[in-house]
Amino acid sequence: MEVPAPGAPSAAALPDTGDDETRGRLDAYKYLGAPERLEHLAIMRVFCGTLLADLAVPDVVAKLRQSGGPAAGLDADTLTVRLEQLVQWGNLLRSSHTVNASSISEYQRSRSRYQLSKLGERIQRDADGVLAEADAAREVSNELLALVERGLRELADLVTAPGGVEPQDGLERISTLFVQFTEFADSIRDFYAYLGQVLSRYDLDSAEYQGFKELLLDYVEAITEDVAFRAPRISATLDTLWPHIPALLDRLDSHAQGLTGFSAQTQVESRPEVRIQRSRGREFADWEGLRGWFSDTDGQGSQVDQLRDATLRALQSLLANAKRMLRSATGEMSRRKDLLRLARWFDEAAPRDAHDIAVAAFGLYGARHLGIPPATDEVVPAYTSWWTGPVVDVPVALRERGSRAQRGRSSAVEDHSAQKQRLREAAGQRAAARAAAAVELRSASGRFGEVRLTSAALGLLLELLATALGNAQLSRRVSTDGERTAGFDLGSASSEDAELRIRLTVRRTAGTRTVLYSADGDLLLDDLELDIGRTSAAADVEAEASVS
Repeated sequence: MEVPAPGAPSAAALPDTGDDETRGRLDAYKYLGAPERLEHLAIMRVFCGTLLADLAVPDVVAKLRQSGGPAAGLDADTLTVRLEQLVQWGNLLRSSHTVNASSISEYQRSRSRYQLSKLGERIQRDADGVLAEADAAREVSNELLALVERGLRELADLVTAPGGVEPQDGLERISTLFVQFTEFADSIRDFYAYLGQVLSRYDLDSAEYQGFKELLLDYVEAITEDVAFRAPRISATLDTLWPHIPALLDRLDSHAQGLTGFSAQTQVESRPEVRIQRSRGREFADWEGLRGWFSDTDGQGSQVDQLRDATLRALQSLLANAKRMLRSATGEMSRRKDLLRLARWFDEAAPRDAHDIAVAAFGLYGARHLGIPPATDEVVPAYTSWWTGPVVDVPVALRERGSRAQRGRSSAVEDHSAQKQRLREAAGQRAAARAAAAVELRSASGRFGEVRLTSAALGLLLELLATALGNAQLSRRVSTDGERTAGFDLGSASSEDAELRIRLTVRRTAGTRTVLYSADGDLLLDDLELDIGRTSAAADVEAEASVS
């Protein structure tokens, strides 16, 4: 239920810092989460208690022992390690202070001096504020809204008058106006954040509920009524003042530049530009944030509208708690005391007894592995997790009654005749294609250079050729004088397919080039001759048929 920060700069208005610079700024928060965070907090508080002062290790040790706390017992060596770590994170800086020592021991004690960085000081200040007032209910400075309205009205009268407002008077009025508005807006945001934290509880007893009911109905109602009354008047005054804002800011800048003159001087001297965070109200974006708080300028609603919605949600949460308490009083629902008693049992029980209490109270038994097979067409590996694996439908009888007995009539056996017929037809088509390829190869034998083979015929030929070369017997080469030389010769090799009645014979003949042309490309075989014929069994059958 937190109300957005009033007047906060948009994403487009934020400075475009690099990733390294952003990471360096975030590193300055590390000391708040480190294991030695209590010691780091004590050290940072010592440095935040000074202004423009650099401290040596003996000075920090003395101040820590004087203040007491977790870091009071640190020795000089351990403290040096902590200080160097804070320097690495960017919370502290090494001082360039010149050491005037009267002895070597004094120089060794005082040579390492540290001072607070701006980022470290701001983070420590915010951390102390959170630790001191994080759970407190902050009052809304409602009277500041009346001062903001009056200040804007007076500034509008002076700006629109002949001659305009005096620059110094305008500076004082704008600074006062934005300080009052920022304080009021911060108090609104903190109060509604606290209110949302409280109303998220559903264990309020009657006394707590009565207190928060009065808080909402009286305090919050007074806030929203005052804001709703003054917001239109402030918005109308800003509309009158709005055309004069750019000229007013230019006039104030010409009268008192502040640190912007120092930034411009560094640019003239060819030094890195110094980023300046100007006072609230000196930039046009500050006025846009002020106007957006009271008026809908971007079509997403004003902060006043969001405040009204947050109040409505708070009242709805209060009403929900009231209904819960009424049901509890009538006996419909009364679990608070039971849950508190159960929590006390858990707190006092040993680990083994706590598990038994959890089982008895919530029915959290161990995992039960059910022997339900998955679908027949799904193969699930054993290492597949139940979280990501396929869902298995559990029968109603097993899920509700724990019964594994089959109920009802058995289903008929599934008829796979159509699928079998499709498989037989596909197998017949493949066999017919291979037979046609075998006929094509036998007819092309001896004249491969004159025909172009189909893809099926070339595939069958390569299959037979690979088998033939695998079955080939290699012999060493023999020279003309009968001596063996380096290398091997391939005599003849063959392969056959009895089903297709085809036989391939491969012979090695030096200087022979066999070219196979096909639809998939051309294949060149050096020193090889191919002869394709029928198998011996097929030739015998044909001979007997011709004799008869």
